[in-house]
This record gives sequence, structure tokens and C-alpha cells, in this order.
Amino acid sequence: MKTFEYDILSFPMTRKTSLSDMQASLNEKGADGWEVVSISTSEFANIGHTVFLKRETTPGGATA
Repeated sequence: MKTFEYDILSFPMTRKTSLSDMQASLNEKGADGWEVVSISTSEFANIGHTVFLKRETTPGGATA
């Protein structure tokens, strides 16, 4: 049976470079095997984004 581990990242949208920072961070996580499964955006006061990620684990707890 496949098993997964999960991570949650928050990205405040307070600077002009925030989206490029978010992209760079997600590319780094992707290189480590993480996959974005959902993004929640808060439009209230332009707060930012919360990103939910997962990656498959191997038996014994080591990551794939």
C-alpha cells in the first residue's frame, strides 16, 4: 500500500517579488519529490497563499 507524508507552506503576498519567491520555493520542494495538491488563497487584505503538498514514502518511513 502506498503511504504519503504531507507538508504545508504559507506565502504572504506582501512584496512585489512574492510570486517569484513562491515559485522558487515550490520548485525546490518539487526537486525533493513534493507535489502540490491544493492551494488556498486568502483575498482578505491580500494576505497570501497556503500550499498543501504531499510525497510518497517508502516502507520504513524513508522518502521515495
